[in-house]
Amino acid sequence: MKYYVIVNPTSGRGLGAKSIPQIESNLRESGLDFILVQTERIWHAAELAEGAARDGYDVIVCASGDGTVNEAINGIMRAKMAGFNSAAFAVLGIGTGNDFAGGTGIPTNLTDGLKALKENKRRKIDIGLVKGGDYPEGRYFGNGIGVGFDAAVGHEAVKVRWARGLPAYLIGVIKTVFLYYNPAQVEIVLDGSETIKQRSLMISVMNGRRMGGGFQMAPDSQADDGLFDLCIAETASKGRILQMIPHFIKGTQAGLPEIQMKRARTVSIKSLDVTFPAHADGEFICLDGSHLTLELLPQELEIIHA
Repeated sequence: MKYYVIVNPTSGRGLGAKSIPQIESNLRESGLDFILVQTERIWHAAELAEGAARDGYDVIVCASGDGTVNEAINGIMRAKMAGFNSAAFAVLGIGTGNDFAGGTGIPTNLTDGLKALKENKRRKIDIGLVKGGDYPEGRYFGNGIGVGFDAAVGHEAVKVRWARGLPAYLIGVIKTVFLYYNPAQVEIVLDGSETIKQRSLMISVMNGRRMGGGFQMAPDSQADDGLFDLCIAETASKGRILQMIPHFIKGTQAGLPEIQMKRARTVSIKSLDVTFPAHADGEFICLDGSHLTLELLPQELEIIHA
């Protein structure tokens, strides 16, 4: 088998570049036939992954955080839609959150990720497709979409240069609560039949389980069950938002009066007044969005897991 390894050298505050010698020596010791390339710009991983899939590589490996993982998924899916169907996907988690890996059974650290790559256990997972915002023709995602407060938190968390993972996102939460948030009145339509209208603090549409390096947005989600898991939060006061945070870390928010947990195959989110920010796997798809449509594509991606 031929392996195509994509490394984002800036992932994990520079951990990506520092990890390259360990990755290369481990793969050589395991006797794997591989080529390793580094990303140089935004969307480069998508271009590299699509090219590798079209060139017949058996496994595309992404050593990075969630943003670059999302780009690689988009490259693989674009190649697949063009008829190139054979590439499997593996992740070596060296990013800030590693939420895609954490929600799909892939190790969230480099050492265990390399071990899983060698053991080559595989399964197929679902992939989401979102249209709207800056991506009217669509962007694929593996973990989840965040609309509203969650996306605003991510915008603040990336500014925190001295912390990684959950601590950075907690700082983002506090900054967002006190510096920003004007939630939109939204209309959410599930599978074309159920409609929810409310002023929503946050809407998380999950294929995986967690966001922000450890917030359990959908603790019961299965990435291969053919359905999105939604966590829909009604607007709340600043104090109440802070009270709710521990529940999201533990995954116990389902019992809160402001929370609705839903499942659906298709989702439409439309603002009835102000615009909203949104992200896909931590990558912004809009800062001033008004309408998103989401569709789940069952069993579309083969992954290597623990």
